[in-house]
Amino acid sequence: MNEKILIVDDEKSILNVLTYALKKEGYHIERAYDGQEALDKVKSFNPHIVILDLMLPVINGYDVCKKLEGENIGIIMLTAKNDIVDKILGLELGADDYLTKPFDIREVIARVKSLSRRFKKTVNEKNDNNIIDIAELHINQKQRTVSLKNLQLDFTPMEFDLLYLLLSNPNIVYSRDQLLNTVWGMDYIGGTRTVDTHIQRIRRKLGDNYQNLIHTIHGIGYKGVDELLEDRN
Repeated sequence: MNEKILIVDDEKSILNVLTYALKKEGYHIERAYDGQEALDKVKSFNPHIVILDLMLPVINGYDVCKKLEGENIGIIMLTAKNDIVDKILGLELGADDYLTKPFDIREVIARVKSLSRRFKKTVNEKNDNNIIDIAELHINQKQRTVSLKNLQLDFTPMEFDLLYLLLSNPNIVYSRDQLLNTVWGMDYIGGTRTVDTHIQRIRRKLGDNYQNLIHTIHGIGYKGVDELLEDRN
């Protein structure tokens, strides 16, 4: 195992517990105590996953999420708050998953392994038909890039996987639970609200015309289409 994890928290006790547990699982670990140090460590350490506390000194976790948008890094946010608004905001800013303090270390390990498996699956995936072209939208699955009118768009890893799944299987309706299981993994225990939040972010990035490539199937979930339509869903 050679996955690298950056743990960001201003509480030394939490850093020590997470560092010990994740090193024991075979991960390479680096630590940061504030948001600015986290951004510096991202550049030097190049982590696959960042476990990020939201309440940080210097630069808070929300702003760190914003600055990491477009990087191919999985983000698991830590928060002491139970307010669903804080969790949704974190997801909207690019986090892939969340954990509320106090947490069970076994749950942290399970979330990390789930995110790690998704990255491995992406790297090892063999698919000759890895290009999607719809009008001026171009998606390259192997390079994990999305461009619109020759301008590259920034997508988080989860956003990219969700978009690619829907548009590479046009007109297939996926329930929210199916999308959770396929994109996030069977042992992801977050709610289906996570799917809705990511779909909203994808649509905003695609813009007015191209957001219609993802249709809402009310009461069920979502489907992708392979042509632009004037009517919105």
